[in-house]
Amino acid sequence: MIKTLYLIYQILIALPVMIVLTIITALVTMIGSIFNDRFWGYWPGMIWGRLFYIVFLIPVHVHGRENIMNGESYVVAANHQSYWDAFLMYGYLGIKFKWIMKKELGKVPFVGWACRMAGHIFIDRSSRVNSMESIRKAESQLKNGMSVVIFPEGTRTSDGRMARFKRGAFLISEELGLPILPVAIDGNYTVMSRHSWKVTWHPVHITFLEPVMPKCEPQATEQEMAKVMTETSNLVYTKINETLNKRGTDCQGLV
Repeated sequence: MIKTLYLIYQILIALPVMIVLTIITALVTMIGSIFNDRFWGYWPGMIWGRLFYIVFLIPVHVHGRENIMNGESYVVAANHQSYWDAFLMYGYLGIKFKWIMKKELGKVPFVGWACRMAGHIFIDRSSRVNSMESIRKAESQLKNGMSVVIFPEGTRTSDGRMARFKRGAFLISEELGLPILPVAIDGNYTVMSRHSWKVTWHPVHITFLEPVMPKCEPQATEQEMAKVMTETSNLVYTKINETLNKRGTDCQGLV
C-alpha cells in the first residue's frame, strides 16, 4: 500500500514539480553564467540537486566532511550507481566544481545547454589526445577551490557491483597536479538503477574519504607514470570499496 501511494505521489506530484524546477534552474544558470559562471554555475545546481531528494522524500546522510579542506581544489572520484548520482553531487558535495562529461551530453535540452554555459568540461572520449586537450584548456578554471568531478568507472553500474576504474581519470590528477578526493556513494542504485523507470524510496549515504595524491616523479618515464596511475587507481578503488562493504551496501566492488 505504501509503495503504491509513493508511486502515485512521485508520478503526480514529485516528477512534474522537478521537471518545472529543472527547466527554471537551467534557465537561471544559463543567464547567470553570462555574468559569473563561478557563482551561477554552482548555486542553482546545488539547490536543484537537494530539491530532488527533498521532493522525492529521500533522506541523505553525509559523512567525512572533515576530509575536505576549504579552498583546496580536487579531482573528485566517485563510484557511479545511478542517474541520481548527479543530483547527489550537485546537492551535497559542498564545494564548487566542474563536471567532466562526454560531449554528447552538451546537446541535452536545458541541462546540457546550462552545463555548457556554466563552463563544464566536455570531452571526446573517442580520442585520448582530444580529451586531454579539452582538460588542459580548462586547467585555468581548476584553481582557488574549484574542483572537477569524474566517475572513473566510465558508466553506471549495470548489476549493482562497482566496476574497475579506468586509469585515464587519474591521469587528470597528474596532469593538473591536484589531489584525488575519493567519494563513496551508497543507496542510489536502489533509488533508481539503470534498469528502472521509477524511484524507490531508500536512504542514501555519501562519504568523503581521505584525499590521495599520486606520487609521480617529475622525470618519470611513460611506463613509470602508467604504474603510478594504476597504483593510484587501485588505492582509490579500495578505499571506496571498503567503505561500501562496511556499510553493507547495495553496490559493492568486484573484489
